[in-house]
Amino acid sequence: MPPVPPPKRHPYDQWSPDARALDLVGDKWTLLIIRDLAAGPRRFVELQRVLPGISTEQLRSRLNRMVADGLLTRQRYREVPPRVDYELTERSRELIPVLGALARWGYDWTWSAPRPGEDVNVGAIFRLAPGLLQPPAGLEGTIELIVEADADHPERQYLVTLAGGRVEVSEVGGATPTASVRGSVAAWVRALGPEGSTESLQISGRDGLAGAVLDGFLRKGAAAASAAA
Repeated sequence: MPPVPPPKRHPYDQWSPDARALDLVGDKWTLLIIRDLAAGPRRFVELQRVLPGISTEQLRSRLNRMVADGLLTRQRYREVPPRVDYELTERSRELIPVLGALARWGYDWTWSAPRPGEDVNVGAIFRLAPGLLQPPAGLEGTIELIVEADADHPERQYLVTLAGGRVEVSEVGGATPTASVRGSVAAWVRALGPEGSTESLQISGRDGLAGAVLDGFLRKGAAAASAAA
């Protein structure tokens, strides 16, 4: 990969802080790459897996640009085959609340059941947790969100940790969970979509923690559905 990407083709050329911000993050895929790295470093092939629709060349070009812009770091490991991890910098981590605000706007104005042809990866919603969830003061603990295996995908686990008023998400383990929510992809779609039904999810452990985290993901979708009824 070339060390320095080519200059931007379409800068806004406007002396305004929002235009300057969009010069860095307004390209297609950039904000979704930041979202999908919110749970920790990923390799190129892992980003391809969670970003269906992006071509290899598009992803390579976007990652090069984001590294050059100080949004990502690239770490090479001496392994066979070679391994390269991409990770968020502090500069891009400060965009996570912006992603949460964008998601809340999406819940209010664009949310619906999956459209024909849309990829359904509920992990994309779980990775919004640090910017989307606003837990009650004093509530702390770790909840494990489990998406059961189906014919095309293995089981996946996501750990959402509430501590000191902050929310973190991980897909690689960490703290021992104090609550757990498990469900099939279909069950999670019913819960996270406008229907907002958690009846098909299996909830165990601390009810207050599980309820607060689920409410953070479901509240806006359920409100939008009620308003449309």
